[in-house]
Amino acid sequence: MKASFHHLLLALGLALPGTAMAQTELGNFSAVGRGGVINTFAQGYQAIGINPANLGRSGAPLVSFTLAEFGAGAASRTLTKDIFKNIITSDSQPLTPGQRTELVNALSGPDVLNVNLDGTTLGLAVNLPNGLGGIAISNRLRNSLHLGLNPNAADILVNGQNAAIVKQYYPTPNTGTTPTPTNPNAPLVSTVLDGTSIQLASTSEYSISYGVEVLSKDALHVSVGAGYRYIQGLGIVDVRAESGSLYAFTALSPVFDIDYGALSANPNFNSVRESGLFKSVGSGNGFDLGVAVEVGKGLRFGASVTDLGNMTWTGNVVTANDQRLQQLQSQGATTYDIFSSLADQFDTDKQTLFTYEAAKERKAALPSKFRFGAGMRVSNLLEVGLDVTTPLNKVAGNLTAPFVGLGVDFKPVSGIRLSSGVSAGAGYGTNLPLGVTFVTSVWEAGISTRDVLGLYSDKSPYYSVATGILRFRFGGNKEEQ
Repeated sequence: MKASFHHLLLALGLALPGTAMAQTELGNFSAVGRGGVINTFAQGYQAIGINPANLGRSGAPLVSFTLAEFGAGAASRTLTKDIFKNIITSDSQPLTPGQRTELVNALSGPDVLNVNLDGTTLGLAVNLPNGLGGIAISNRLRNSLHLGLNPNAADILVNGQNAAIVKQYYPTPNTGTTPTPTNPNAPLVSTVLDGTSIQLASTSEYSISYGVEVLSKDALHVSVGAGYRYIQGLGIVDVRAESGSLYAFTALSPVFDIDYGALSANPNFNSVRESGLFKSVGSGNGFDLGVAVEVGKGLRFGASVTDLGNMTWTGNVVTANDQRLQQLQSQGATTYDIFSSLADQFDTDKQTLFTYEAAKERKAALPSKFRFGAGMRVSNLLEVGLDVTTPLNKVAGNLTAPFVGLGVDFKPVSGIRLSSGVSAGAGYGTNLPLGVTFVTSVWEAGISTRDVLGLYSDKSPYYSVATGILRFRFGGNKEEQ
C-alpha cells in the first residue's frame, strides 16, 4: 500500500471545495470565534450535531440557512514554529545529525499534530407553527488528522532501521530487498509503540434534527430533541497502540490515490478504484440526543450526547495485527518530509512495522461525545457561555482529550458582533479565540480564529481560520438575533 501523506492531506483539502483537516466546530465561524463554545448559543441549523433540543427553544428565527461555511486549523503541542513550518512545507534541505535529534524530540508527544478541515455546504432550519418545534437539515464535511507518537515511534519515523529500538534487535542493516528474519526476542509492536496514535478521518454527513418544547411553566422552559445523520465514509486510518494491544486498520477512497500492490489480488479485498471526488468506501448511521433548559429571561443550560452509532467500512479495507518488531527497510526521513517516511510504514511491498491483511469490511464506532453547556443572555448586547465536551471513545475523528471553554458574544455597535473567550483541552492547549461578525436583520458574514496567540507562538503553534458570507435568517424574535 503505497502513498504520500502529502497526497492524503491534499485529498482532504479536495474534499472541501473552496477551502484553502476534533476536532472542534471549524465549520461554524461563530463557534470558532468563541473557541468552540456553542451549546447554549446554537440556534437553527447550528444545533445539528451540537444539541438538537435547541431547535425547540423559543425566539428562534422562522427560517435560517447557510451556504458554504468552512474552516481549517493545524496545531502542535510539541513542535516549534520553525519545525512546524518546515514539516508542513516539506523543506527539502537534508537533515543534519543535530536536526535529526531535535526532530525526534519534537515529534515525541501525544499531540504532535492535529489538523482539521470542516465545512457546512448547506444548512437549513424552519421553526414550525403552533408550538410544534423546529426542524433542520444539513450537509457537513468533516476531516481530521491526528498524530501522537511515543519516543520509539518518533525515532523510527526519523531514523528508520537506524532507530535505537530497531538496532537493538537488528544490528545489521538491511541494504537489499530481501526481508530479514524476525528476531524471536524482539518485543511486540504494541509494546514498541505504546501510546502512539495515527488517525485520519474523512466523512460527508447528511443530517436531520428535530427539537420541541415539552414544558413551559412560569419562568421554566424545557426542550428535548433528537437528530439522525447518514454518513458517507471517504476515508479512515486508525492505528493505536495502548496497554499492550494494537488496533490498526485503514479504508481510503480512490481520491487518496493509494496503490495497494499485491493486496489488490486478494479475494478478501473489496477494491474500490472508480474515480470520483466523493466516492465512498463505507457508510454509517449516527444519532444525537439532547435537552435544553431556560430559566428566567436569560439563563440557559444544555446537555447532549452526539455521534452515537457506527460506521461500516467496506471498500479498500486493510488491517494489521500485533506482531514482533521486524527489521525495517525504511531509511527514515532524509529531510523534514516526515509524511513520506510515515507513508513508508504503510507500504505493503516492504518490511515495515506492520504486516497487512485484506478484509471484506470493518466496523467502527462513531466519535461519540458528551456535551454540557451553561450560558447567560445578559442583554441584547452581551451573551456568555461555558462548554464542557468529553470524548466517549478514542476512535479516529474524536477529541483526544476533554474540552472546556468560556465564550462571549458582544455587540459594541449596531451591525458588528465580536466573539472571544478562552478554551483549553482537546489536544490544543490553552487558546484565546477572536471572531468578528457583520450582522443585519437578515444576513451575517464573519471571520474568526480559534487562537490569536498561536499565530505568534514559537512553541506549540496553532493556525486556524473559519469564515462564511452566506448566512441568512428571516422572522422570529428580533431580540434573539
